[in-house]
Amino acid sequence: MFSGMCQAGAWFCFDEFNRIDIEVLSVVAQQIREIQNAMQAGQSPFNFQGTEIPLNPNCAVFITMNPGYAGRTELPDNLKSLFRPVAMMIPDYALIAEIMLYSEGFKTAKPLSQKMVQLYKLSSEQLSQQRHYDFGMRAVKSVLVMAGQLRRDNTQLSEDIVLIRAMRESNLPKFLAEDVPLFEDIVGDLFPDAIVPKNDYGALMTTLEEVCKDKCYQLIPNQLHKTIELYDTFGVRHGVMLVGPTRGGKTVCRDILADAMTRLREVHKSPDERFQTVIQKQMNPKSISIDEMFGCFSELTQEWKEGLLSYFVSDVVKDDSLTKKWIISTCLTLFLLFLLILSNQP
Repeated sequence: MFSGMCQAGAWFCFDEFNRIDIEVLSVVAQQIREIQNAMQAGQSPFNFQGTEIPLNPNCAVFITMNPGYAGRTELPDNLKSLFRPVAMMIPDYALIAEIMLYSEGFKTAKPLSQKMVQLYKLSSEQLSQQRHYDFGMRAVKSVLVMAGQLRRDNTQLSEDIVLIRAMRESNLPKFLAEDVPLFEDIVGDLFPDAIVPKNDYGALMTTLEEVCKDKCYQLIPNQLHKTIELYDTFGVRHGVMLVGPTRGGKTVCRDILADAMTRLREVHKSPDERFQTVIQKQMNPKSISIDEMFGCFSELTQEWKEGLLSYFVSDVVKDDSLTKKWIISTCLTLFLLFLLILSNQP
């Protein structure tokens, strides 16, 4: 890759560079150092990793990183010294929210964006500090996209009601019980005259109760409520994490929701497109290695060995050919491109 960059004079930008393992970063630092030394000396061709290649002086390398999130690697000093740092200012959340609301068709975008940003600011200050709470730009953007979808689906509702519903449905499922009243109070203070109608879960709730009775489960109102929240979350998120203590009902919530949606589609023949047949594939990631999970290239056989994840995806879509065009990137899969790509391209 670096060899092609040097010869073509291309510009490379490595996004989220500090996600790479520290061992790989050290190797990258050595290669970039070789390129920079050759550029400073005006050498062309030059020896790069044992091969003589021409050097186009127009080539350049850029990296972006966000050290504020978990799972990031601290860049080694020998790599930091190769780049000129550029610090970015804190974005104007209100302006970004206003523009996104306008793009989603809201007419009162300016006051709504200001109230939304204020709500997130107060929530971050007054609610308990939990690792899974996120009141940053990612959370704001997801709520705005959800609000746009709700507005298109519920044209009879006022814009402030639509935004309140989006903020509630996006945030309440992840809050601890003691934080829910605080969040509701903040919403009430910012939108004092708003009366939000409750969602109608009639068919889904009835089917959930049927499934519980068939499985000999007790009908616990709080568990049914959390199952409804899980259903709402699936409507706005591509990845969902169930967090709770052992024997807290996480698996039960997931299973009864899957059975209820399948029953609504296949038995009750519901015309609602939100109810689809659910196929569950269970995997225990802590019991297997990364290569076993995502697949790897075998240096012994010089062939790609499929991982469990790609096997499950292929099995679900009934693709027996296992088309070899994948490299894993969970971040891209869930948030950016909505694609699953594995590193076994021919």
